[in-house]
Amino acid sequence: MIKIYNLEEIALKEILKRNTTNIDVSADVVKILESVKTNGDKALIEYTEKFDGAELSELEVTAKEIDEAYSLCSKELIAVINEAAENIRDYHKNQITKGFTIKKENGIVLGQNILPIKSVGIYVPGGTASYPSTVLMNAIPAKIAGVNEIIMVTPPAKDGKIKPSVLAAAKISGVDRIFKIGGAQAVGALAFGTESIPKVLKIVGPGNIYVATAKRIVFGTVDIDMIAGPSEILIIADETANPAFVAADMLSQAEHDALASAILVTTSESLAKEVNRELKRQMPLLDRSEIAGSSIRDFGKIIIAETIDGAIEVSNELAPEHLEVCVDNPFDYLSKIKNAPSIFLGKYTPEALGDYFAGTNHTLPTGGTARFSSPLSVLDFVKRSQFTYYTEQALKDVSDKIALFAFEEGLDAHGKSVLIRFEKEKA
Repeated sequence: MIKIYNLEEIALKEILKRNTTNIDVSADVVKILESVKTNGDKALIEYTEKFDGAELSELEVTAKEIDEAYSLCSKELIAVINEAAENIRDYHKNQITKGFTIKKENGIVLGQNILPIKSVGIYVPGGTASYPSTVLMNAIPAKIAGVNEIIMVTPPAKDGKIKPSVLAAAKISGVDRIFKIGGAQAVGALAFGTESIPKVLKIVGPGNIYVATAKRIVFGTVDIDMIAGPSEILIIADETANPAFVAADMLSQAEHDALASAILVTTSESLAKEVNRELKRQMPLLDRSEIAGSSIRDFGKIIIAETIDGAIEVSNELAPEHLEVCVDNPFDYLSKIKNAPSIFLGKYTPEALGDYFAGTNHTLPTGGTARFSSPLSVLDFVKRSQFTYYTEQALKDVSDKIALFAFEEGLDAHGKSVLIRFEKEKA
């Protein structure tokens, strides 16, 4: 099923290149964005018919539609969504950051205020799968941060409707308004505003290559969370791991996308072979077996390392989106893991737990960007402002020092703006 490599036989840099693609949709996306900017709702309606096959007279989801969708969901599903939402709230409320004030001698006051971003747009993918979990993961941290207006966009089905569970999740998580649009055109609507859709200040949420490209282009007009690529999982396991569990967890990411990556790094050659057999056994049983099979064949890897520490070095180099540590004593290794945004410890902590229920966020950096970026959090929905106060005497005490610094940089107006305040005293 997958070729098994010894660590010295494989170039990790080649694995990192897996997301590189010759497909460049920038020109198409620019045209879409310009059309939305110029033609507003008219462009959105035309693109929705063209790309989604839905003829819409109204773009916004009504309160009646939301209530109907909620009623169509089973009581069991609503209970699970509510419980997952509560877990997400419970985790993310610990990320709330407060400002601070520093009072120094001579009446100097310095400080920092933490303020919520006023408006945020959430992109929720549709198409081959719909994701109520994505609604929760994006909207709840924004709500906790104090965002005033949360606008959600998601592509409709051909009948012009949104999957009921997605609308139910939006209601439960506190989304303010929902629009039936997707693709690059939805990103454009959020970035520029149209007759129906208000312009927001930040866009978050995953999407396909058109969505990702659009987010990259509009960055600067609005803020964005990250440019997310295909999903990834890396599993570190020793000889005590259950091969059926490991294979199932690899497939859980492979089913996302043909470009998804599932990698096992193990100290056990026998486990490697058993996992390969399990992949072959389990894959035909999946509804999305064709997608998972393509992912496993093209981007799946099994690597044999001599030690768990060596396996962790591989993980730190690849910086995978999801990292599972399937050993008996996972906390012994936690401090050694440097580049993984979401870590799943132990044999009974599958990655799917984080996708849906545990409370940690599933909007994560991909493609090795975990070396310098983090999971979506409450911190992504706030901004910081700093403040400074000096008394007259406090400024006078340091005026010559500021002027010296400014003159050194050739910015004499800076220096003079300080010195002018004390010219009469020196006259």
